[in-house]
Amino acid sequence: MKAITFIIALFSVHAALGQKLPASSFAELEKRQDSLRAMSYEIINGKTQDVRSTRNDAFIPALVKALKTPYSFYFPFDSLTTMAKVYPADSSFRIFTWPLEYDNSTFRHFGVIQMNTKDGALKLFPLFDNSDYTANPDTITNHHGWYGCLYYGIIQRRYFNAEYYTLFGWDANNLRSQKKIAEVLTFKEGEPVFGGPFFSFVEDTVKKPTRNRFILEYKRDAAAGLNFNPEANMIIYDHLISETGEEAKKHTLVSDMDYEGFKWQAGKWVHVEKIFHDALEKGKVPVGVPLDKSRSNLREPKTYDEIEAEEAAKQAEKDAKKKKKKQ
Repeated sequence: MKAITFIIALFSVHAALGQKLPASSFAELEKRQDSLRAMSYEIINGKTQDVRSTRNDAFIPALVKALKTPYSFYFPFDSLTTMAKVYPADSSFRIFTWPLEYDNSTFRHFGVIQMNTKDGALKLFPLFDNSDYTANPDTITNHHGWYGCLYYGIIQRRYFNAEYYTLFGWDANNLRSQKKIAEVLTFKEGEPVFGGPFFSFVEDTVKKPTRNRFILEYKRDAAAGLNFNPEANMIIYDHLISETGEEAKKHTLVSDMDYEGFKWQAGKWVHVEKIFHDALEKGKVPVGVPLDKSRSNLREPKTYDEIEAEEAAKQAEKDAKKKKKKQ
């Protein structure tokens, strides 16, 4: 089996929902979840591309059938640990996403948006990954032209009586690079719209065009963050530099431990060039730390931040033991 070097940040946010799942529906979904779990395991762990693709082809209609169960929105599908789930603060919908790995170590993503309906009936938007077929990723698309990824986070903002949902996604991409993605999801006449002119660089020293989607592509075995920081009330991400001085080659980019970000301002995410002041000295490039595959556990997935926190705790414990010995 090919080792999969990605980490899925799973969200099982269960906000207080007005309608409870009927016992009959819960029992039905419990049964269907068992079958879905077996198929989803093979989508990730199948030994060949043919096996993984076949299981995925069976999984999609089985998932849709399960979601047709009345009030299925309130069933968490917690045991489907290979499928990422995000809910906005208002619980008006949820998004499921999952990957399919090809034998050349590239990925295609699949997903659905399930709306929270008052009568418990299914309203679903299937997501069709078009990222491999578009030369320009800075587009505004519907669910048929989705820029496929695994969503690991979502935040909601309101502006002039409209709701804006900022999604954070991850794409393992290929053997050389990976991507973090931020995009705004809106609904127009009840239909999902991905992207829009929301990422502004108007306050930068050197002005750049507004982007419909913000993509951070970097070296495959490096670590870089892109997420909303509630304490700073901003999106914060790693500033990247090239190990080889070739900025155009995304697979050479790594973090220099400096940070940039976006602040929500008048219905847009406005770029902030520098947030903290702890960058490396000019010309010094950090060595990317390869992801330890032994820690990539799809049953208990962890984010890079969580892994780094664990490492820091282990180091602190070692330092404490050394200090105790000296005493």
